[in-house]
Amino acid sequence: MTHAIHTASHRAYRSGVRPRDGETAFQTVIEETDLYIVAASDLSRQTMDAVRELRGQLKAWFALQPEFASSLIPVDVPASAPDIIRRMAEAARPCGVGPMAAVAGTVAQMVAERLAPFSADVLVENGGDLYMRSSRPRTCAILADPEGGASIGLNLKPADFPLSLCASSATIGHSLSLGHGDLVVVRSRSASLADASATALCNIIRDGRDLRHVTDAAQALHAHGLDGVFAQCGSAIAVWGDMELVAL
Repeated sequence: MTHAIHTASHRAYRSGVRPRDGETAFQTVIEETDLYIVAASDLSRQTMDAVRELRGQLKAWFALQPEFASSLIPVDVPASAPDIIRRMAEAARPCGVGPMAAVAGTVAQMVAERLAPFSADVLVENGGDLYMRSSRPRTCAILADPEGGASIGLNLKPADFPLSLCASSATIGHSLSLGHGDLVVVRSRSASLADASATALCNIIRDGRDLRHVTDAAQALHAHGLDGVFAQCGSAIAVWGDMELVAL
């Protein structure tokens, strides 16, 4: 089976985001970091400050420990490492992937945490990885076919938050995947774990028959904080855990 590779730089899926009354959406781009945020007001300045600080910590650590940025397997870091480095390393370990597999989700969560004092509800999306704090119900689209659009979504209640939904794909975007899955979406309260485990689970998929291995591996990661998974390869779909799907 041949898969189309979708790597458009324009994030068209963001056009479907609809802020609620009393909310605004804004984008913050600093070098490779491209965030789309929904909050009570335009917090661009606070977001830029947070992103610059986090990127500075990452770059400084890459200079001290170059393998942290390139390894495809877990990397040990000392307790004295910056919080962002420790979160990434700790999330990568049970998933058996390199720490950079957790970078987008970790940045999304840490930016949301910095914005929380200014907005009770804040949603931070970072290249398909999402961290949310919300007092309202939300529906998050699951986009397995960029050309056809999203036909299903995940229904979320106020009691579900805060939580993260992180995605990995061998056919959408620029991120490294060693498998052939069209889409894996992981739910967790930790965006670092959701991001790292989405990569690990997508790496398992060679064809639709591997989806049962994805759900088995997801259940094994439940003890570490993985709460649900959606996986798709071609026309085959597998779902496990706390994933209330709805038609869009």
